[in-house]
Amino acid sequence: MFVGHLALGLAAKRLSPRVSLAVLFSAAQLADILWPVFIALGVEQVRVAPGITAFTPLDFVSYPYSHSLVFLIGWGLAFGWLYRRLTGDRAALMVIAALVVSHWALDYVTHRPDMPVYPGSVKLGLGLWNSIPGTLIVELILYGAGLWIYLRATEARDTIGRWAFLALAIFLVFVYIASIGLAPPSIQALYIPALAGIILLTSWSWWADRHRIPRRAADTMRGA
Repeated sequence: MFVGHLALGLAAKRLSPRVSLAVLFSAAQLADILWPVFIALGVEQVRVAPGITAFTPLDFVSYPYSHSLVFLIGWGLAFGWLYRRLTGDRAALMVIAALVVSHWALDYVTHRPDMPVYPGSVKLGLGLWNSIPGTLIVELILYGAGLWIYLRATEARDTIGRWAFLALAIFLVFVYIASIGLAPPSIQALYIPALAGIILLTSWSWWADRHRIPRRAADTMRGA
């Protein structure tokens, strides 16, 4: 799942309007931020196995530290605590932690049984990825709902806030559709673009969100 995870980050803006969308996206995608790093370091394993699911040719052999439920709970609390220490925003801690843990729940729905509860545990997964139409329906509905909530919770304060965000929203769908069934020629060709994509997504979402304000603040400014 990709845009489905980001959908929860978009929706979380309503609960934590002061938190940058870049932080919310990073929380929702933290498992997939850690994963290419652990793959590059040889801590976790993946192989290319065309046909293993209809949606992706990747066989996630072992990723207990980035994707197990127990570790994601730990990563979520750590990320939320760090954000609280850096910003003083106590209310954001649980929102950020919940976003990190939500990654496991959504992956449990889409993945074949390869999602560990803890390192060495039985692996779970409902296998939605075996159906491309089913996966698209679920993810795009989630993404549309997340966009709607974000746009209801924020308002562009200038043209950058309007068009940079619109371009980002469209770009994410384009990347998502283009990646269906795409098999990388090597493992290195998998994690290097993944890391570059993380940097692009974080930078772009921070920039676009920085030019938007909570709708309640905008209403107050208009009434002043």
